[in-house]
Parts: sequence; C-alpha cells; structure tokens
Amino acid sequence: MEFQNLLIGNKGRIQYIIINRESKLNALNKQTLQELHTALTDAFGNAQVGGVIITGAGTKAFVAGADIAEFVGVDAEGGRTIAQEGQTQVFDIIANGSKPVIAAINGFALGGGLELALACHIRIASDNAKMGLPEVTLGLIPGYGGTQRLTQLVGRGKALEMIMTADMANAAQALQFGLVNHVVTQEELLPKAEEILSKILTRAPLALASAIKAINAANTECVNGYAVEIAEFSNCFGTEDFTEGVAAFLGKTKPVFEGK
Repeated sequence: MEFQNLLIGNKGRIQYIIINRESKLNALNKQTLQELHTALTDAFGNAQVGGVIITGAGTKAFVAGADIAEFVGVDAEGGRTIAQEGQTQVFDIIANGSKPVIAAINGFALGGGLELALACHIRIASDNAKMGLPEVTLGLIPGYGGTQRLTQLVGRGKALEMIMTADMANAAQALQFGLVNHVVTQEELLPKAEEILSKILTRAPLALASAIKAINAANTECVNGYAVEIAEFSNCFGTEDFTEGVAAFLGKTKPVFEGK
C-alpha cells in the first residue's frame, strides 16, 4: 500500500514507521490513524520484520497531538467513536503487539502524540523533547489510553498533576518520572533506538511475544497476571527456540532463533 502520511523503511529486521506530516507537526488526523493501523498490522504479520521504531519526520515534533480541526462539530457519540476506534485500531495494537515497538521521541509529543509513545513498549527521547497531555485546555481529557498508560508509568499522583495542569515535561523530567527509558542528543536518537532494538532482536521472538503478553497482564483488569505468566512460561517449553536456546547455553555457542 502507498501511504500519504507515513514513510516506511526497513533496516535489516527493523522497520521504521515515520509519521510524515512535518508541516502539521505530524498531527494525527483520521487518515494518518488509518494508515498507522494498516502499517502496524502489516509489520506484525511480516515474518521479515522483527520490531518497529516509530518516530516523526523532522526535529520539531514526534507527534504534536491530534488534528483538532477534525473535532469541530463532533457530539458525544462521535467522541466515543473517535476514542474507541483510535484505541482499538492503533494504540492497543501497538501495546498488545507480538513484536517490540520503540518510540523515538524527537521534539513535541503532546496529546495523542504522547499517547502514541505511551502505547509503545520502550520510549527514547531526544534532549529537546517536550511531553504532555494538554487536553483539559480544550475541555477534553486524553482519549487514546493516556489516563491509563501514563498512570501505569509515572504513578497516580504525577499522572493527575500532568493531566490536570496540562504542563509539559522536558526530557530530563520525563526520565526522572519514568516516562521515558533514555534521553540522548538528537543525533543519537535513532542510533540509540536501533541499538536497543537490535539487542532485543537477538533474543527468541516467541519468548519476546510471551514477555509482552505477561507484562501487559499486570495492568489488565480482571486478569490474573501470575496465571498468564505461568501459561506463557509453559508455552515457551513447547517451542523450537527453547530447545535451541538451552542447547546453545549448554554447548557454549550462540543461539540461532527462528521464531518457531
């Protein structure tokens, strides 16, 4: 598929998904969300792709938020549809995906942009990054999982403060809060993301998928995370990758995992 608002590139088993609306600070309009759904679904279904790095075009913004112009005239039921479709078709797909996804945050990550980063498994920020959820200044609240995922990462008190004040956090503050995993210079942003993802991709793919599922269960209501962990742990014993990993460990060789 040819995308209008995304750039897709592959570097070995790493796939880049670049939101390419630089003149709009990479804001998420309806078309961009639809394209993200397609790109992510394709990436998770492509055996040649081991993991994904999501970033924004240029240095000013990762994603500066939703395209607010599309909200004009929307009623309560329309708002429900916007949030429901966005969460299920994009943000939840990332968070629950079977492959690791890293957000490389360059510049502003606000509103839906920060929510996009929150859905990713790991976040790396450039030192010029500024992050926040300013929805209350528009008479809204975050609708793409921000109230839930921010709370899980930084705790209830800090999440309430950030959302209710609408204040932005700089990269150093975000690192202190636990909102991002690493802060680097702009020049080091993508190399750092590639370094971490490349290391992850030397591990067993099915085990990575199981780890994501088990960790997500820790924050899923009415799900026993310990039971999910036991189930995923046991499933790993039935994989060829487990046999390969144990044999390589005992034989003091490097394992070659095939995701089987």
